Amino acid sequence: MPVAGIDIGSLTAEVVLMDQGKILHSVILPTGANSKVAAEKAMEEALKAAGFNRSDLEYVVATGYGRVSVDFANKKITEITCHGRGAHYLNPSVRTVIDIGGQDSKVILVNDKGRALDFTMNDKCAAGTGRFLEVMAQALEVELGQLAELSSRAKNAVSISSMCTVFAESEVVSLIAQGLPSEDIARGLHQSIADRTSGMVHRVGLTEPVMITGGVAKNGAVVQALNEKLKTKIIVPPEPQIAGALGAAMLAQEELDGSK
Repeated sequence: MPVAGIDIGSLTAEVVLMDQGKILHSVILPTGANSKVAAEKAMEEALKAAGFNRSDLEYVVATGYGRVSVDFANKKITEITCHGRGAHYLNPSVRTVIDIGGQDSKVILVNDKGRALDFTMNDKCAAGTGRFLEVMAQALEVELGQLAELSSRAKNAVSISSMCTVFAESEVVSLIAQGLPSEDIARGLHQSIADRTSGMVHRVGLTEPVMITGGVAKNGAVVQALNEKLKTKIIVPPEPQIAGALGAAMLAQEELDGSK
């Protein structure tokens, strides 16, 4: 019978259903204004797609900033632990995990079992996160999904001096008013994220191989800028957003096995 991991982030909620180490199904939905409602909806959608009922679940682990709102979870575990384990499942060779989500970012150093040895986290502001990119895309008047393509057409990178989302937005508006190309501004924004993230990586100590997870991992320009800054080839899993929920599901299986 299945176990589940559920990751309630600031922008999205993810559920992974597993059975004996095999992924059965995964779901990614917007969190919206109510984490509790998002958790219920994501779980029900995952169960329905996999052909199960809530009563079929043997164990549920919740993670993410909204884990406290998941009333049906058997256990709640920090996202640091879950992301490390999820990344290890996706690629057991990984030793450094960069997770850039909607409103926070973290770098986790893991051992050969996927257990966290050290980490650093930016959860005080939205600098360099998905929300940062959303605001910058609006300032540049492009869709969020177009930012990477826009950046790829740049001839130069405009230096962005502020990483604060509010100040950086004002800076971008000013740069546009000066007539600087949107492509060059976009590349500068991606490089500023790489600069900030690489600083976090070096605080825990860069150990290869490196994997990036979270929604921002889907932005190829951020990944490329990090590759260049860290001088390495960063692994991007097929679905980088489910790493936290995947790790939570693995831990749910371990908790279940340990209780038997």
